[in-house]
Amino acid sequence: MFDIITFGSATWDIFIKPKRFQRVLDEKKFITGKGICFDLGLKIDVENIFFSSGGGGTNTAVAFAKQGFKVAFCGIIGNDLDGEKIISELKKSRVETKYIIKTNKRPTNHSIILRGKKERTIFAYRGASEMLKKKNIPWKKLKSKWFYLAPLSGNLCYNFESIVNFASKNKIKTAVNPGICQLSLSKEKIKKILKKVDILFLNQEEASFLTEVPYQKEKEIFKKIDELCPGIAVMTKGSKGAVVSDGKYLYRAGILNTRVIDKTGAGDSFASGFLTGFIKSKENIESALQLAIANSSFCLKEIGAKKGLLKKGEKFPKVKIKKRKL
Repeated sequence: MFDIITFGSATWDIFIKPKRFQRVLDEKKFITGKGICFDLGLKIDVENIFFSSGGGGTNTAVAFAKQGFKVAFCGIIGNDLDGEKIISELKKSRVETKYIIKTNKRPTNHSIILRGKKERTIFAYRGASEMLKKKNIPWKKLKSKWFYLAPLSGNLCYNFESIVNFASKNKIKTAVNPGICQLSLSKEKIKKILKKVDILFLNQEEASFLTEVPYQKEKEIFKKIDELCPGIAVMTKGSKGAVVSDGKYLYRAGILNTRVIDKTGAGDSFASGFLTGFIKSKENIESALQLAIANSSFCLKEIGAKKGLLKKGEKFPKVKIKKRKL
């Protein structure tokens, strides 16, 4: 019996920092309003390079394992060298890898993270992880107290309902951090799924997308989410912290003053920190939120999604929680 089994992507991440950016463009044609340019046809010198496993499924699995839980990861990788590296890293972190499937049809997921002074740009190859089909999941062997579902895409997205239904039927609690692919499923399907979810994690934009309420209208967003999901609803707000609803109260927390080195995995570290605190405190939301903020903050101090994660028993600063009726 596992404490937690995670589902999601497994990625081999390559972090590079060029010695200099040729130009930063301020133009409206870019989604973020800014773009970066390099000389065409030339070699670009890189100041440093760093390799690590990533992906929501493995990031959260390692976070839970560092907190002393018995954890397994269920996912798919390419039958290649980088896939083997991911398995090796998971084993070193004491994450069970027996539910990992290998495929020859696509290479392992890869991300190339181009690091700047304040922001990063990610080139993402969504390879093998999207190929996990319902028939590939060893359902009869999945014995756990909790399932954690990271953002899913491809075939994984269409397993969303099956995994949640299996958990509900077998009295396994679920914590879900759905991506846009999952949130874009039909409204009826999403309603059926969320009714069975114990903890729902969304960022501000995802919450607005799900509820069709402008993201500035926080109270209205939570009223709609609470109607959709009877469990705990968690909304992250980037540099403004996070807000949690239990259907009766809103719990609000700011962030810790942290020197940000890399934002990769911030969402995964927050969600895994919250679930860890929720389980260990016997479902105390304030304790869960404090650990979530701290775990995310410590992750931001290091390059990669796993290096800075808090370990079991490690002391951390606690943010103040403001509680008020919804």
